[in-house]
Amino acid sequence: MSTTPRRRPRMRPSRLLRLLDRLEREPRADAVIDGIRKGVRALPLGDGRDLLHGRWLGHPVHPLMVQVPIGSWLSAAVLDLYPGRSREAGLLVGVGLASAAPAALAGWVDWAELHRQQRRVGLVHALANSAAVGLYAASLTSRAKGRHAAGRAYGFLGLTAVALGGMLGGHLAYRQASGANHAEEVPHIVTRGWHRIGTVAEFPVDRPVRRSVDDVPVLVVRETGGQIHALAERCSHLAGPLSEGTVSDGCVQCPWHGSVFRLSDGWNVRGPATAPQPSFDSRVTDGHVEIRLRQQHGDGQAPDETRS
Repeated sequence: MSTTPRRRPRMRPSRLLRLLDRLEREPRADAVIDGIRKGVRALPLGDGRDLLHGRWLGHPVHPLMVQVPIGSWLSAAVLDLYPGRSREAGLLVGVGLASAAPAALAGWVDWAELHRQQRRVGLVHALANSAAVGLYAASLTSRAKGRHAAGRAYGFLGLTAVALGGMLGGHLAYRQASGANHAEEVPHIVTRGWHRIGTVAEFPVDRPVRRSVDDVPVLVVRETGGQIHALAERCSHLAGPLSEGTVSDGCVQCPWHGSVFRLSDGWNVRGPATAPQPSFDSRVTDGHVEIRLRQQHGDGQAPDETRS
């Protein structure tokens, strides 16, 4: 019997994944990206910016909005497979074009607040979707002129571009975690009960201090009146360090992308963060500050407790 060890097969990333990883590291378009980003952030959207981020929904609204154009165009492609249905397919193409603009605006607003590697992939994602819009516009124009075969051809090409854009969007969402809640794991890691994090003197008034509980970074702020607030320190938007942010009017502002969180309960007062920060109850025992994770309503939430 042979005793020669078997050679294990070498597992390599797929060619597509290697291409996407290379795209994340490609810096040649950074000057263009920075210019577009500056323009998007300068748009006078006011409170509409948080609306487009999806703060009211609790997660980005862009993935929800793109269902209308994608669904319309996919349905148009199905109708184009049957003779005599070009008029109905053209109507769906038009619906998709009309709904693409607000979906794209929401996507650009989110894109402008991402990390550089994410913005590189996001730009190609936007270019693919822009190509799809152009192809569907050509499809609608051809149908209006009675050139139904050309209209169908442009439509199928547009659907191909949409598929490419969707693949890149999935890479952004799942591989690069854009739009994900980067503080979601905190309640699953921090153990129940009180955790001592230092003496009261270690926390200067109105200055953010970073501590750690069960290897989870925690932001601690002591107010002038003595009340102590504690939040998960990594911003839910893209894990920015809140302990390096600005404390003002009972809130802390993330230094990376400007999200604002209320210190008393972690509520996201302003985006781009769409999820609040996990918050902690606090108390002072024998001159030491202790905190415990504040549970959700209906799961044994305890009221705020501070004692000397």
